[in-house]
Amino acid sequence: MKKKIEKLLIFILCLIAATALPGCTGGKDPSAKTVGIVMPSKAIERWGRDGNYLRSIFNEEGYNVELRFSDDVLKQISDIQVLIADDVDILIVVPIDGGTLSRTLEDAIIKDIPVISYDMLVLNTDAIDCYVSFDNYRVGAMQGQYIVDSLAPDESGDTYNIELVTGDPADNNARFFFGGAIDVLQPYIDSGKFIVPSGKTTFDQTATPGWSMDLAFKNMQNTLASYYSDGKRLDAVMCSNDRMGLGVLNAVQSDYLGSNIPVITGQDGDEAALQSIMDDKLSMTVYKNVRNEADVAVSIATAILEGKPLDESLLGDLPAECVFDTESYDNGVKKVPSFLLVPEVIDKENIETLTETGSFMWDSKGKYIVPAE
Repeated sequence: MKKKIEKLLIFILCLIAATALPGCTGGKDPSAKTVGIVMPSKAIERWGRDGNYLRSIFNEEGYNVELRFSDDVLKQISDIQVLIADDVDILIVVPIDGGTLSRTLEDAIIKDIPVISYDMLVLNTDAIDCYVSFDNYRVGAMQGQYIVDSLAPDESGDTYNIELVTGDPADNNARFFFGGAIDVLQPYIDSGKFIVPSGKTTFDQTATPGWSMDLAFKNMQNTLASYYSDGKRLDAVMCSNDRMGLGVLNAVQSDYLGSNIPVITGQDGDEAALQSIMDDKLSMTVYKNVRNEADVAVSIATAILEGKPLDESLLGDLPAECVFDTESYDNGVKKVPSFLLVPEVIDKENIETLTETGSFMWDSKGKYIVPAE
């Protein structure tokens, strides 16, 4: 009886070891390559969703994955240092501040660890092998064009009051978003068909540190108090992402004296933004299918690890439509080869198409579209 108990205990200990130790059945596969992924805070819906999906796809492809979420720049630097010290085979990094990682990534160069800059560009370093993102200039152009199409200044002959709310100065993408939008809007501003009562028409004047919803709310409150307190009509606000769009919407609902709801743009397809669109409040979002972006990143990481060239020859093998760009994304040290996915405008007219992506579904009441479980 005693021997049977001992054998049972040994069996249980073996099961525990198998699920806890690297190299055992439930742990890392020592023969597989390891992907290190560093994301901003998972408290931001977008990054929690991206990080977990990337991990699942890499796992399905047979890779080990070390996924880290960083709440601030110092934590992100530390996380990258740990992954480099762990000798991961490739790094995928979404920088919190694109200009803060150049020194940290010098060790990746020394160890010959390839680095993919994901969604946001890492600046001032030669360590970046390629950039995987959406066509960020096109995102901004879509937002600007949506305002033009909604207000139709060419047809009406009227003038319209608009404001601009752009992103984090530390995020290189923010300048591309702004550039795309202002290139569409500027001709109408120059002609006098669009008027910006606040006078804030440059990136620096309209930037919002940290993509902060609260700061967007406060800034719009100040704008409304300073330039719209006499009942002036606000027709549109170009907001570079959903969080800021919702912040602006909150300010409009609390402080705007006009009776209309302005056209307000967004980006990312966050759950709260989608609900707001369906409630006829936020006007639109530029949806970037992050599953497609993750799938493309996995394909490109595999190509890098297999020694394939990073050029347009990869486009036919990628799981989503991309363009290959070698000129637009200069990180201050090099023009980074970029694989850019195509975004999509979503408003109330076509929001139901999101359920076809596999990432969204109707809620239990059939009222809102929510992230798929």
